[in-house]
Amino acid sequence: MPELPEVETIRRTLETLVIGKKIKSVSIYWPKIIKRPEIVEQFQDALVDQTILSIGRRGKFLIFYTDDYALVSHLRMEGKYRVFPTDEPIDKHTHVIFHFTDHFDLRYNDVRKFGTMHLFNKGKELDSEPLVQLGPEPFFEDFTAAYLYAKLQKTERSIKAVLLDQKVVTGLGNIYVDESLFRAGIYPERKAKSLTKKEVNKLHKEIISTLQEAVDKGGSTIRSYINSQGQMGMFQLNLFVYGRKGEACRKCGTLIEKNVTAGRGTHYCPNCQRKRK
Repeated sequence: MPELPEVETIRRTLETLVIGKKIKSVSIYWPKIIKRPEIVEQFQDALVDQTILSIGRRGKFLIFYTDDYALVSHLRMEGKYRVFPTDEPIDKHTHVIFHFTDHFDLRYNDVRKFGTMHLFNKGKELDSEPLVQLGPEPFFEDFTAAYLYAKLQKTERSIKAVLLDQKVVTGLGNIYVDESLFRAGIYPERKAKSLTKKEVNKLHKEIISTLQEAVDKGGSTIRSYINSQGQMGMFQLNLFVYGRKGEACRKCGTLIEKNVTAGRGTHYCPNCQRKRK
């Protein structure tokens, strides 16, 4: 699933491709992707003659802002947006197409069909699901070390489970939680409330720096992620632990191990991230 750096990269790329384009019509080939409004034809009709003015992001969600509406889109596992000339053949996994008046299309492709789209009157998108329950953005001022420490002190869950919880902090997923915990030297199965203020301060710093580095490198190409121009992210070349089971730790040489924590495959260095006795 694309995480914050990948979604931010897609957002930035789409800004260069579709801002200012007017929607002529919308074709929908898999109606279950449209979650709001429930009547798909209302979704299609509302967007006719709307111009895409800007593209925002909240956690792992893209938000397309038009004259009157906010379209909230979640890519889930394998959703992709690409721009094509209208007369380009349509791939069998393309499920929603926004046809522009300049004879180009914005096409949503999703092999697994897990993605979602919600359409709101502009200004209402943050007051309802799926965005209303999201925690602070890692790059925003309200995501402080003090805030994180207070949240961790209230739970018996593992630190990995807490960081994956989008209600605590939004945008983090399996890749960047593993990487942030490694950089902070914290074992993923540690109880969240056992972390000291010093450890939380370091973890907070590493979360932000890890995500920023990933954004700067266009995200991580794991499995099928590419941006909206068909380009791969490059941060996977900088990964310390994720996807490196059995390989030598880049800091100490110990072999990277993998277990299951919070229901997710979890990579860590048993030396750099020692279990507490």
